[in-house]
Amino acid sequence: MPMNFMDYTNLYRTSLLEDVMPFWVKYSPDREHGGFFTCLDQQGAVYDTDKFIWLQCREVWTLSMLYDSLEKDPVWLDLAIQGAEFLLKYGRDKQGDWYFSLRQDGQPLVQPFNIFSDCFAAMAFARLYKVTGDDRYRQVAKDTFENIIARQDNPKGKYEKTFPGTRPMQSFALPMILSNLVLEVESLIDAQLVEDTINNSIEKVLNVFYQPDLKVILENVGEHAKRIDSFEGRLVCPGHGLEAMWFLMDLAERNENRQLMEKAVDISLQLMDYGWDTLYGGLFYFLDVKGYPPEKLEWDQKLWWVHQESMLAMLKGYYHTGNEDCWRWFEKLHKYSWDHFADMEYGEWFGNLNRRGETLLLLKGGKWKGCFHTPRFLFQAASTLTKILVK
Repeated sequence: MPMNFMDYTNLYRTSLLEDVMPFWVKYSPDREHGGFFTCLDQQGAVYDTDKFIWLQCREVWTLSMLYDSLEKDPVWLDLAIQGAEFLLKYGRDKQGDWYFSLRQDGQPLVQPFNIFSDCFAAMAFARLYKVTGDDRYRQVAKDTFENIIARQDNPKGKYEKTFPGTRPMQSFALPMILSNLVLEVESLIDAQLVEDTINNSIEKVLNVFYQPDLKVILENVGEHAKRIDSFEGRLVCPGHGLEAMWFLMDLAERNENRQLMEKAVDISLQLMDYGWDTLYGGLFYFLDVKGYPPEKLEWDQKLWWVHQESMLAMLKGYYHTGNEDCWRWFEKLHKYSWDHFADMEYGEWFGNLNRRGETLLLLKGGKWKGCFHTPRFLFQAASTLTKILVK
């Protein structure tokens, strides 16, 4: 029997509250040193104790967001606070830049070469401030966001490894993340900076990285949005583009911008058509826009977050525009994802499949996968489906 809106809503909410969050609450906290373990095997056992700042911050944000937006579970808040205190103690260098990774006890392992540690720190502390009122968290979020804006034209700084001037490139990742991050810190920063960040993000996503003739979003372009015929310049990540489109839908909703909403939905459907594997199903991780073999050897893997973000783009597109193509794609993505990624035995979702849809790694977390994409997806999906039900 086909599922209806209520069936989907109940599935996502139940999975979030009775499956995914209990998994992380039980296995992730480091009760000895603080912070979180993210390298968890299928059953939740820790297989590596290094702590990656991206994922530490993402878990603080997830716990704070759910406490703020879903239910006042004191366990979520306590864990968020202990994670934040670990980060305050160990997470930054003397200049206030956030490290990439730490040892279990908090000693730094990898220098702050990656601005995305800062992005997720700003998210985490902004949301935790919202639910605690602790002014330390507000100041950290504000300072970190302003540091991101100051570094955005040269995010890696002294850690940039490319030779200057030979092939200057712009990366899609930062303007894409800023389009979402700015809403997290909106109440903490100057109103003009909010509007400038929103407008700049939309401009870059739609008029620099999106290629209307190719109907794709490139991961990297040159100066003045010039295409670069190289591995990096031809790279497309369909899931990255689809995640950006639901960020733009949120901005369109905030600004009551119907034209932007329609544009984001149109591009989402183009990316679905482009990225879908017609032979085995699922969305490719990476593709080369000219059809050459991508440099990234994992290009044909099917990843959990790609499918989750794509489902959100389709659900939000359907909710805001009623476009039936969005709903058809959502149901197709839903079936593929729940058939292949969800672990019905031990909980949570597997992260990586091969092209045929077979599980590659019997792991629930690692260096890149933690308590973020899956719970955010389940919460956002259930919330959007509820809005569809009452519309």
